[in-house]
Amino acid sequence: MIIQPMTHDVTPFYRLEGVAPVSHLGIIKVEGADAASFLQGQLTQDFVLLKPNEARLAAFCSAKGRMQASFVGFKRITEDGESEILLICSLDVLPATLKRLSMFVMRAKAKLTDATEQFSIFGLAGDAAKSVGLGVHTPWLTAPVGAGNAISLYPARTVPRAVWSGSKSETPPAGAALSEALWAWSDVQSGIATINAKTVDAFVPQMLNYESVGGVNFKKGCYPGQEVVARSQFRGTLKRRAYLVHSDAAMAAGDEVFGIADAEQACGTVAQAAASPEGGFDAIVSMQVAAAAAGGLTVGSASGTKLALQPLPYLLLDDI
Repeated sequence: MIIQPMTHDVTPFYRLEGVAPVSHLGIIKVEGADAASFLQGQLTQDFVLLKPNEARLAAFCSAKGRMQASFVGFKRITEDGESEILLICSLDVLPATLKRLSMFVMRAKAKLTDATEQFSIFGLAGDAAKSVGLGVHTPWLTAPVGAGNAISLYPARTVPRAVWSGSKSETPPAGAALSEALWAWSDVQSGIATINAKTVDAFVPQMLNYESVGGVNFKKGCYPGQEVVARSQFRGTLKRRAYLVHSDAAMAAGDEVFGIADAEQACGTVAQAAASPEGGFDAIVSMQVAAAAAGGLTVGSASGTKLALQPLPYLLLDDI
């Protein structure tokens, strides 16, 4: 099924514009001579070839290919001129992820620490995102902005977005105040879900369309779960994808979704949700492709509130 990119603009009674604090994300700092090569052997993306102007969307998977965490990672030059890699992830999975990743360091010259208290994270939308000079149509670029770093993200309803991180003492890029709730909604509208405590071990990367948005490199070396991820891609075994949906009822990560074909068994799971400024809730749902095509979708139970499919803001890899 081909899902065309979204082309309509946001509705006129609100404006997705400005700078928003982002409190639900944290940062893992990876430093040392082997930082990049260590991450190369653990995550779904290539960090050895990571350039100074590039960021990476990546997943950390179990041996069964199930996502334990997801990251936006980039290189940062410290005040001492040293290079380190920062991994932005959901704060509620950070401690467990840090502990598990650290178990695999062994003899590598790499040190992982929770650097959340050292940095602030802000979301930039509209003109505020344009002002950092990363371009409005190319995600996963990064550049120093002030004493921090900005990363271009996928847009929401065609509105450009970026995320900025800098030390707690630094001032973020200028812009009008944007609520964190509206930023959370823009995250959902980007169509790219971040793994949180409710969705750990629930999805292989393709179930969240990560292979279509730069989250998986199929040419890099081995990492935990690589065989499962590759098999899903090249043997046609993947039967679930991520979709954008709208509901009049509240939705939250972990909620089950049901389809018309089977009232007894859930066909999908809410990966990320947020209140919509247009009313109701929007969500990213990972569900069976067949169920999405059949329709009759509800949340919570077969008799729950109806869901309406929305177009994704990107094409899936099979359609490119």
